[in-house]
Amino acid sequence: MAQQEEIVLWLDRRWKKAIEKHLKDETLQEHLENVLDELCNQLPEWEYERISRAIQSEAAAQRAEEEAARTCAAYHVVENGQEWYFKTTPGEELLEACKKLRSYITTDESAAPDLFIKMFAGGQPITAEEYDALTVLRMENAGKNRGVFDLNFDKREFSAVHIVDGWWTWAMRDVSAAAYHATRSFFAPAKEQWSKLLNHLSGKEITSAGHLSARNFSFGEEIIKSDGKLNFYVQADFDVDAAFGTYVCTDQNDDWLNIYANYDIEKDCLCDELELNLCKGDGTEETWNYALNTAEQEVLARKMEEFCQQQTGMSLHEYAQRFREEQSAEPEIKESPAPQMEM
Repeated sequence: MAQQEEIVLWLDRRWKKAIEKHLKDETLQEHLENVLDELCNQLPEWEYERISRAIQSEAAAQRAEEEAARTCAAYHVVENGQEWYFKTTPGEELLEACKKLRSYITTDESAAPDLFIKMFAGGQPITAEEYDALTVLRMENAGKNRGVFDLNFDKREFSAVHIVDGWWTWAMRDVSAAAYHATRSFFAPAKEQWSKLLNHLSGKEITSAGHLSARNFSFGEEIIKSDGKLNFYVQADFDVDAAFGTYVCTDQNDDWLNIYANYDIEKDCLCDELELNLCKGDGTEETWNYALNTAEQEVLARKMEEFCQQQTGMSLHEYAQRFREEQSAEPEIKESPAPQMEM
């Protein structure tokens, strides 16, 4: 912190008015500040430089301290077919974001803003890439990001990033009702409001495309090496229709869906897409890929790591390294030249 000292001068107001009449385009205070600057400039150069460096260093340290303490929240909002990315400072946690939503959807139309984003006067626009970076920051739980939210008013869904589970998604009506019950008692402490909010939302989670969470990633069978990848079979024991747009959660057909998550052995990293294989009752098949967003990749990587440890006793990195070493140890087979025929 800069070491500043206040200097107070008492002067009869009549002297002040008289002096300022003879000053050119400046107040007495401005004139005295200029005089102080001149006195500083008259100091020995070595002393002036020493003090200047100390002041600049202290100012930089203060800026760094303020930046380290600064927090934010990130939003992606879809409404009326349009989308926005923005962040707020110091940012909202889940309870505050839920209260914002309830206020927006329950306020009389004549008094409410015409768009949800207008509830955030200080919101700062960001790019989709910056939103992804803030999502990673949220899941790292470094205390810098208080929340990451995705509100889709066209689908009436509210999603928030949890530091362990990844996405949590609920219907907006359930979020609004939970916010009401949590804050009904105005004098309830924040901890009690949090508890009530989570209790009312518990069990109401829904599956949403683009918001797969830890509860959607469980694996069956063993890890298989195929085409330079470690292949994990994802059990389709959730609402895959809501996630992938299929129609298999029904008794009206005999279709089923195979879901595969992969780890690239050579690149030593998670593949950023799921492989989907739809097997239809008529014997035909369809295959396509599902692109994983940042939060989905983070939580899937954690789940795959846990499963690999359980199945092999090794980390994904160690398990993939074993296959890389085996591949490099394989002898290179050279083709023999074709025999030449004598004429």
